[in-house]
Amino acid sequence: MSSGIYARTNSRLETMMAKDKSPKRGRPPKDLASDAQARILDAAQQLFLEKGFRSASIDDISELAPASKPTIYAYFPGKEALFVAVVARTINGLTDFDGFTPAGRTIQEKLTNLGIEIVERFVEDTLDLTRATIAEARRFPELSRNVHDAARDRAAGAVSQLLNEATQRIARSSKGPFSAKRSVATAQMFMDLILLPMLMRSLMGEELKDLRKELPTFLHERVNFFLAACEADWRP
Repeated sequence: MSSGIYARTNSRLETMMAKDKSPKRGRPPKDLASDAQARILDAAQQLFLEKGFRSASIDDISELAPASKPTIYAYFPGKEALFVAVVARTINGLTDFDGFTPAGRTIQEKLTNLGIEIVERFVEDTLDLTRATIAEARRFPELSRNVHDAARDRAAGAVSQLLNEATQRIARSSKGPFSAKRSVATAQMFMDLILLPMLMRSLMGEELKDLRKELPTFLHERVNFFLAACEADWRP
């Protein structure tokens, strides 16, 4: 695929994560359209996970949904757009922290409980999709990279808000790690520190139920390290 196509793919993924796509003229009523889209995405996700992006076909998706090919193409220009939509829907669900407030009296306790919530959500709900994305990385490296980058940015944006709320008692400066200019980058570092090790272990075959036993101690150590690094990096 050309770089122009991949640029459009990345832009499409960011747009779909930001908001739902508006219906086009001639489509069915909104409730029926949403039902059709949900069936198509459910079928696409199932087939992508079972067969992989390359082997899953629009014909297969059409049969499983069930939905006619013209209906599928009315919503999604092709298989690549479907894969992007599946990822966007998953990430949007995972990063919906509406109503969630990490428990705890201290910053360390709040961030530890926030970390547990993030690890459990992402490992449980994205493991198979992560495997599917990795499997296609050699054949479609830019697609996989764009999916990863957009998903990471979306997740960091959501987590940065929770970090800001959990650390609101900390004095802030315009250049500190929790400042407006650096909060998203700080959230990305927090996620890399707590999520990537557990996600990698899950990809290697460890069960979430076994990882859960280690999470409180693991997160406590990582959170202390994270806060110490933030304090050392403080630039008032």
